[in-house]
Amino acid sequence: MTGANVEQWKRDITAAAEAIPGSGQVVLMEICGTHTVAIRRSGLRALLPKRVRLVSGPGCPVCVTSQGVIDALVDLAGRDGVTVATFGDMVRVPGTRSSLERKKAAGGRVAICYSVLDALDLARKRPDQLVVFAAVGFETTAPGSAVAVEMARAEGLPNFAILSAHKWVIPAMDALLAGGEVRIDGFICPGHVSVIIGSRAYEPIAARYRRPCVVAGFSAEQVLAGVAAILKQLAAGEARVGNVYAEAVRPEGNPEALARIHRVFEPADAAWRGLGTIPASGMDLRAEFAEFDAARRLGLPWPPSEAGTSERGCRCGDVIRGAIEPHECPLFGRACTPVHPIGPCMVSREGSCQAEYKYGRA
Repeated sequence: MTGANVEQWKRDITAAAEAIPGSGQVVLMEICGTHTVAIRRSGLRALLPKRVRLVSGPGCPVCVTSQGVIDALVDLAGRDGVTVATFGDMVRVPGTRSSLERKKAAGGRVAICYSVLDALDLARKRPDQLVVFAAVGFETTAPGSAVAVEMARAEGLPNFAILSAHKWVIPAMDALLAGGEVRIDGFICPGHVSVIIGSRAYEPIAARYRRPCVVAGFSAEQVLAGVAAILKQLAAGEARVGNVYAEAVRPEGNPEALARIHRVFEPADAAWRGLGTIPASGMDLRAEFAEFDAARRLGLPWPPSEAGTSERGCRCGDVIRGAIEPHECPLFGRACTPVHPIGPCMVSREGSCQAEYKYGRA
């Protein structure tokens, strides 16, 4: 991002902000961990007029995973004949009693994988073990889980299962606005998720709550373009869906990926850290794929509740909702650091707390 571009964006954003009626603060929320990191790393907040405030929402999939899910995975890792396969960030997230990292150190079977296909391959190599993949993530990673389940069924692979903690983003946006706790004047919508669900998916939010929703990519220029587009809508009294990432995001999204999700999963109530249980925000395996559902197969109570924090004083839930900034948590940078994280927002590379710790408040 060149100096000339920065100055032009600052002028456009300042002009749009000044044209918005009233004198109150304008709060824009990003629902994407990659956006959160890009904003912090680039110092974009410092470029905005004081009237405009960016806050981070529930865009980190590891962060929003409830402690009930973590507890279930820790329990599974300690069972005879079970191996839990998971992404690296999940290993250090604390549950109410332990974490996968500590369980592994105590002899539990935990395997780090880079994709669900790694977990599938692990099941092929360990026929004596039931390999349970921790299926965490939004619409971006759900198609991969769906493909893996269909592959396991086609191969007749009986020792592969998933514990589905996949989530839909739109219901969380709806819950945030319906709750009314946090002021949100517009959404910077996630690029990766929007590639799958399409920009059109945000139209009900824009129409129901009169909040602009603009899809943006991950460069500094893209985020600034998204901010400018939202502010211009607010100045004009508009609330519609915009897309400054049209080279990657289509209105209809990716129909094939969506078809795979709907073929394998069905909507279900799901617990979100910080937001509680949100109706139809999760993805459970359909009945015809029950043999690959770890919760059904192993008799886990499902869906799990959102348990309390494992450490007193951790305010990850408030950070996830945008109710506070990371540095407002009493543990931030003191008891809680990336080396010794207490909450998932400091564990994950996409977490708001780790982003602020690494790159500062700007």
